[in-house]
Amino acid sequence: MTDSMNALQAAVLGVVEGLTEFLPVSSTGHLTIVESLLGLKVDDDGVTAFTAVIQVGAILAVILFFRAEIIRMVTAVVRGIRDPEERRSLDFRLAMYVVAGTIPAGIIGLAAQKLVEGPLRSLYIVGASLVIWSGAMWWAEKHGRQERGEAQLTLRDGVVVGLSQVLAVLFPGVSRSGATISTALWLGVDRVAATRLSFFLAIPILLAAGVLELPKALHPAADATQIGAGNLLIGTVVSFAVGYAAVAWLLRFVASNSIAKFVPYRVVVGVVVLVSVAAGWIDAT
Repeated sequence: MTDSMNALQAAVLGVVEGLTEFLPVSSTGHLTIVESLLGLKVDDDGVTAFTAVIQVGAILAVILFFRAEIIRMVTAVVRGIRDPEERRSLDFRLAMYVVAGTIPAGIIGLAAQKLVEGPLRSLYIVGASLVIWSGAMWWAEKHGRQERGEAQLTLRDGVVVGLSQVLAVLFPGVSRSGATISTALWLGVDRVAATRLSFFLAIPILLAAGVLELPKALHPAADATQIGAGNLLIGTVVSFAVGYAAVAWLLRFVASNSIAKFVPYRVVVGVVVLVSVAAGWIDAT
């Protein structure tokens, strides 16, 4: 008999998505862990599609939170089509950096989609990635000069930071925000500017992923977990509400705190996951 998701499972996963999408702890990793604890098959087509779709709720929270900045960037791009002077503005440049960072990451993500939804969606990968990337986050905070603000960002920053999202796409547990913020810190960008750039880069790639997976979530294969439109709506709305609060909190946090403070939590969770899977307490997939 084919399994079905219920409203409580959808709401719980919405909370997890909203809380973890923008924190450097890996939303996909946490969703995979919680899905397993809820008795869902984590590499199931219906479940992976649900995970991608409810990310849209968190992204809509970012769009609402940064609506003024986003409107300015879009306006600058439109004006910049005819006005060369407008192309020198910070808003125009930021928009171009987001585009430059999104295109290669999107191409690689699409090319590796089957791999991501299959062999790499394993709690072994989640646990190992949580632990290993923690070292990268610690190194970035310790050695990153953090001497450049948002006005000093370059096209190279947008491309390199954007490409780092691929690591999070391929290896659930790395964390998209953890990868992008850490990479920006390595490049000498200050923590607040790095976090804001991470938010902006998330919008196109996660929106696209959600839209692409929506048909599969609404009409999963006969042998996949059945989601239902109501559960998709519940998960998305909950992730939006919780995500908005998480965005506001994280921006305040990084203004005066190191992202390395998330490292002990990541390591503990990663080790617990690896031990639990190795002991057979939870299934890897």
